[in-house]
Amino acid sequence: MSHTPWGWLSILVLAALSPGTPRLCAQDYHDSVVIVLDASGSMKDRMPGGEGSKMAAAKTALKTVLRQIPPTTHIGLLVFSARDVRDPWVYRLGPRNDEELTSAIDRLEPYGNTPLGRHIKQGADRLLEERAAQFGYGTYRLLVVTDGEAQDQNLVDRYAPEVLARGITMDVIGVAMRQDHTLARKAHSYRRANDAASLERAVAEVLAEVSRPRTDTAQADAFVELASLPPEVAAAALQALSASGNHPIGERPRQTAPPESTRSADDLQPAAGTPVPPAAPAPAAPPGPSRPPRGGSSGGPSWLIILAFVAAFVFVVIRRLFKNR
Repeated sequence: MSHTPWGWLSILVLAALSPGTPRLCAQDYHDSVVIVLDASGSMKDRMPGGEGSKMAAAKTALKTVLRQIPPTTHIGLLVFSARDVRDPWVYRLGPRNDEELTSAIDRLEPYGNTPLGRHIKQGADRLLEERAAQFGYGTYRLLVVTDGEAQDQNLVDRYAPEVLARGITMDVIGVAMRQDHTLARKAHSYRRANDAASLERAVAEVLAEVSRPRTDTAQADAFVELASLPPEVAAAALQALSASGNHPIGERPRQTAPPESTRSADDLQPAAGTPVPPAAPAPAAPPGPSRPPRGGSSGGPSWLIILAFVAAFVFVVIRRLFKNR
């Protein structure tokens, strides 16, 4: 039996259908976009080539373009420094509701400074949560629209490379800036918007990439070939993938103890300084020939198999990224 990369992807889908794991159908998956919008005081400045402000041009561009993307795409709008806005998530990542989204955009008024690094992390963390919930399926994009450098530049320098390393696509639009933003060298794409028309065009170009049709559906015969996969192995692989690489930006992944059946003898030894109770007398061995211990464990799947699934999945993701370029 041959295993193509899409065949390995089928393993993960089969795992989602196995007992004890969440049941997800293909139509449950969606693409996700978080827009980080600069609403600092400088966005009140006039947009070159027109009479309105930078913020007015940004509002028009977002409202116009967002109506054109597929309704299945989930949208989140994260805004920093806007006047009288307590929750930066003016529209939380989820299904698109044009009326609510338009209302959230219209009420924004520029104010304050530019804590861009902190909000890049906040937006990326939310995308990673969504990726974990979808077991890695779908696309995840962070669009940053800003007109100036960050006050927390150290955080930008720290978080931006990690966002890219985690497989989140980050696009940046510089609004009427005298020179390119420092994120131009740290993002997947950078676009200059020096007037209202180029700003709308830049937003449209980024979001058009989200709506491009994908052809990475696993073939039906792969499901037939892999139908005999043990459900407990598939479930364990799915759980490993859903937690892999989805921890918050700037933080280390949480360490989880392996199941008892996969721990080595050294793992089960008490820590140094821990009192050790006296050992109980060993029971007498039953009569009859002794048998050598069998390899492996019947209590759970081999973690080597899970790692193989993870490697196969990473290969699929990398291949998709290069096909989409």
